[in-house]
Amino acid sequence: MTRVALVTGGGTGIGAAIARRLASDGYAVAVTGRRQGPIEEVAAEIGGLAVVADAGIVADADRAVAETVERFGGLDALVLNAGVGGEGSLLDLAPETFEDVFRVNVTGAFLTARAAIPHLVRRRGAIVGISSVSGLRAAPASLAYCSSKAALTMLTRCIALDHGPAGVRANCVCPGWVRTPMADGEMDALGLGSREDAYARATRDVPLRRASEPEEIAGSVAWLLSDDASYVNGAVIPVDGGLTIVDVGTLAFGEVA
Repeated sequence: MTRVALVTGGGTGIGAAIARRLASDGYAVAVTGRRQGPIEEVAAEIGGLAVVADAGIVADADRAVAETVERFGGLDALVLNAGVGGEGSLLDLAPETFEDVFRVNVTGAFLTARAAIPHLVRRRGAIVGISSVSGLRAAPASLAYCSSKAALTMLTRCIALDHGPAGVRANCVCPGWVRTPMADGEMDALGLGSREDAYARATRDVPLRRASEPEEIAGSVAWLLSDDASYVNGAVIPVDGGLTIVDVGTLAFGEVA
């Protein structure tokens, strides 16, 4: 029986890489997103299903799951990848921006998981949430994004606890910098002469001294969804080149040495 996966936010970046990897691993894959063009391109490339949907809207989340199950006959894997950014600190972040970030990053994950869980229980399936190192560490002027990713991490763990007895596993990966269109835009905004200069600056304290490629995140997700990770449940795994192990307050001593 062919395994079936649903990837939210699957039109570009990490989501598209995950969709491609799962398809190459033999899954039938549905991708969702708010922009029709990108998700249709990915779906056509992998022979999958494109569902134009906003994960933060109840009817859209329900429809995305329903169309996936109707097309492929069931659901084995759910990747909660849909997400948006939103710059600002407490004093300059618009309430509407804060609400929209949470609606997509957290409520969208909740609604999609809620719609999917009966189907995942039937096949003893698995969920992977795409959080961020920003859900584990604070970043400047990123109050909404960091808070939402922290919430997504805990949402995933709660699912792992509540539905583990039914055989459903739920885990979370926390990428660091990944070379995606979104990250490229952030690098360009730094104004450091070139995008490569910006990536070098942003990753200078990462032990591997580079950003990830989307395919590297996809590989971690594929493992978590596979039978090789059959006893991994409720895990929060940084995929960050070692960034979160670094005590930044001690780096000056290494430079002196």
